[in-house]
Amino acid sequence: MGGLASIGVPGLIIILVIVLIIFGPKKLPEIGGAVGKTFAEFKRSTKGLMDDDDEETVKKDTVEEKDLKKSEKL
Repeated sequence: MGGLASIGVPGLIIILVIVLIIFGPKKLPEIGGAVGKTFAEFKRSTKGLMDDDDEETVKKDTVEEKDLKKSEKL
């Protein structure tokens, strides 16, 4: 059970042929564009989540450093 990553080139070719049969050659560019836009939006969203997480980590580290400095002064 390797999941989606273990499809390989032959599997992708079979999927492409099935999509071509189902939707036809005229719809294929539209479908490709929609899939590309979906992946781009997903990538932007995950990058935004990762950036937000990095900012929270920096803020948390800064607060912890301030608390440590205060405790050292006591």
